[in-house]
Amino acid sequence: MSILEHAKNLYDLKEYELNQVPGHEGGRNLVYECVREGEPKYVLRLSILGDRKVEEYQAEAEYMHYLAENGAPVADVIPSLDGRLAESFSEDGKECFAMLFSFAKGMLISDNGYRYRDGAPLEEYFYNTGKALGAIHRLSKVYKPVNRRPEYFDKYNSEYIDALIPDDYEELKNAIVERLEKFRKLPVNESVYGLVHFDFSDGNYHIDMNSGDITVFDFDNCMYCWYMFDLANLWIHGTGWFQNEPDPEKRMAGMKGYFDTVLAGYRIETDISDEELSQLQLLIDLVHIENIVDEFECCAREGEDLDPEDIEDAAECLIKHIPYAGFGEE
Repeated sequence: MSILEHAKNLYDLKEYELNQVPGHEGGRNLVYECVREGEPKYVLRLSILGDRKVEEYQAEAEYMHYLAENGAPVADVIPSLDGRLAESFSEDGKECFAMLFSFAKGMLISDNGYRYRDGAPLEEYFYNTGKALGAIHRLSKVYKPVNRRPEYFDKYNSEYIDALIPDDYEELKNAIVERLEKFRKLPVNESVYGLVHFDFSDGNYHIDMNSGDITVFDFDNCMYCWYMFDLANLWIHGTGWFQNEPDPEKRMAGMKGYFDTVLAGYRIETDISDEELSQLQLLIDLVHIENIVDEFECCAREGEDLDPEDIEDAAECLIKHIPYAGFGEE
């Protein structure tokens, strides 16, 4: 029996048509849309890398289900026929982990040519992304897990960086370790640090183009980190709306308006202190590090050498201490 057939049996998907969703280069999972006439659409995810334990998948599933059950705009996890939120099995000599999700209503904004819904201002979209993230963080602050996801420093530490990144990148490695030392001095308490999405961006939520409602998915990378990381990631992903403005001061003014609107939505759901917001620049550096590490990990999985251009901008910002991802530079 194939891995896919085994998974279909676990979730009673035998009568569904399964269409594979194209993955990005170096992606971790196989993802399928499950369609049957007259029935709700689901998303099946299969993970076969073997680099995580079953408890990590269970922790992800429990967290998502908790968020959805408590009203966060998150795609829920659908239990298997045996009532498990995450399934593991062996097939063809490989251990596989399967999870089934409800389909997030709407579409990716990229699939709409980065056009927001007709007749609505972009500010509504910015506000709604902040509000969705705020709802997730509000619930995270009181979440008591059964299984735990990793802590930030479980992975992002000098030993792992040294092993992952070749010595040819010595300046970059030193810059990353310097930032890690700064991160260790940040406060760690339940109001500023907890379980976060860790990849909150427009590729991981759908927008209902009728209402503007956002539904978040893909918590595959969720971990314990500072809540400001998700906001810093939103800051970086917001630069695309203003990157074609030639005047750097106007670019940064656009980013300020964007981020203020995101924060207005966020604050409807949960508080954030001025002290946390003062760490935005440092957390942008943390996003740079995550992106760089991800590029090296993807290349390692694919057995390929990294193209230096793939990390050039982020690496330069870290090495030369260029603030705000260089967005305010000439």
